[in-house]
Amino acid sequence: MAVTPPATFRTRSLLLRPVTLDDAEAIFTAYAQDPEVTRYLIWSPHRHLGDTRVFLQRCLDRREAGTEFTWAICLPDGTLIGTFALRVDGHKANTGYGIARPHWGKGYATEALQAVVNWALQQPEIYRVWATCDCENPASARVMEKAGMTYEGILRRWLIHPQAGSTPRDCLCYSIVK
Repeated sequence: MAVTPPATFRTRSLLLRPVTLDDAEAIFTAYAQDPEVTRYLIWSPHRHLGDTRVFLQRCLDRREAGTEFTWAICLPDGTLIGTFALRVDGHKANTGYGIARPHWGKGYATEALQAVVNWALQQPEIYRVWATCDCENPASARVMEKAGMTYEGILRRWLIHPQAGSTPRDCLCYSIVK
């Protein structure tokens, strides 16, 4: 049976809602073109608004297929500050997120992660939620720890972060299970 998350999540400080093609300019401006934000992501900074549109279409296609769910992370006033993705694979799901630099250190990534993890672990089909981050990205590791995830170890040569080079990099792996 396929797991389908709710369209939106509301937390104390945030609204997570499905991304739309209309979000392209806000995402591009907020963080997608920022090399510091995308430093440890699996894609390079977007050079043109069209790159962001391609990204969003891919998000929409994957939502339709039921393989990945991407939400815009918004403040109560509707300002888009990032995106959050959940990829469901049988009994497990993994997550990823990106937050605009002016909003780093305010607990928003942790708040979004906790909301989605809490929902996922309430689903009978999901037993494990996990995420990784580059070994040189302690801020992301701290987000996962604050969200209740447990450090599992280092995944050697796990992901390519294009801004760090073309070879796979070591990543820290965190999870929470039921």
